[in-house]
Amino acid sequence: MIQTTATVLQNEILAPNYGRISLACGGFFASSNPGQFVMLGFPDSINPLLRRPFSIHRLIMADGRCQGIELLYKTVGPATRRLSRLRAGETVSLLGPLGTAFQIPSGARRIYLAAGGVGVAPMVFLLERLRTMATQPPACLLFLGGRSREDLLCADEVERSGTPVVLTTDDGSCGDQCLVTSPLEEAIRREPPDLVLACGPKAMLACVLGIVRACAVPCQVSIETMMACGMGACLGCAVGGRQDDTRYLHACLDGPVFDAEDIAL
Repeated sequence: MIQTTATVLQNEILAPNYGRISLACGGFFASSNPGQFVMLGFPDSINPLLRRPFSIHRLIMADGRCQGIELLYKTVGPATRRLSRLRAGETVSLLGPLGTAFQIPSGARRIYLAAGGVGVAPMVFLLERLRTMATQPPACLLFLGGRSREDLLCADEVERSGTPVVLTTDDGSCGDQCLVTSPLEEAIRREPPDLVLACGPKAMLACVLGIVRACAVPCQVSIETMMACGMGACLGCAVGGRQDDTRYLHACLDGPVFDAEDIAL
C-alpha cells in the first residue's frame, strides 16, 4: 500500500454525470490487479474531509512500464463534483492499491462479466489483463446495463478490443429494454460459463447471486459501497457473511471482490 501525490493528465467527460480521469503517479501502482481500488483525496484534505474509494479502471502504460492509472467516476455529490472539475496539472492524493482482486482459475475457458453503470470500471482493467495472458485467454462476454443510454460506459472500446457486449437499459434507449440480469441468466442456462464476475449496484448483485446459485455456476462479485478509510479502521463498509449470519465481512479488507458463497446481499 502506497500513499502518493498524482498529477492529472486528462479529465474527460464520457456522458452526462460521468467522467474518466487519468493520473500520473509513476510506477507506484504497477502491482495493482483488477478489482482493487484506491482511496482518493484532495490536497487541502478539508473539502471533502474524507477520501473516496474508486476502482482502478486501467493502468497507463508506456514502453512496457506503468506510468499511472485511470479512474472512472459518476458525479453524485460534492467530492465527485470537485473531481469532475479538476484540470491537467492539478494534483490529488492516492492511497492504494487496496482490497482483493478478481481471481481467475487457470482452467477457465468461458467467462461472463456483468456490470451496471460505473461497475464496468474494473471489468475494463480485467479484460486488458486477460489479453496479456501467456496462454490462450478465456472467451469473455460482457453484459452491460444502465438506466438509459448515458449509463452505458466503455461499450464501444470493449467491443473494439474484441470482447462482445450485450447492452440493456431500463428505458429501452439502447439495447434490450430489461434488467442486465435477464440476458445474463438466459446465457447461463443456455451455455454455462466457467465463471461469472459482476460489479454494480447491490440489487443487481443480489439478483446475480440468486441466478448463479440456482445454476451452480462459480461467481465473484465486486461490492460498491462507501468507505471512510479503506483500511479497516472505521468498519463502516460491513457486508453480511453467508456462512454465519452473526458474522460480518468488510469490503475494504475482505473485499471488495467476494466469492458468491461468502456473502449475503
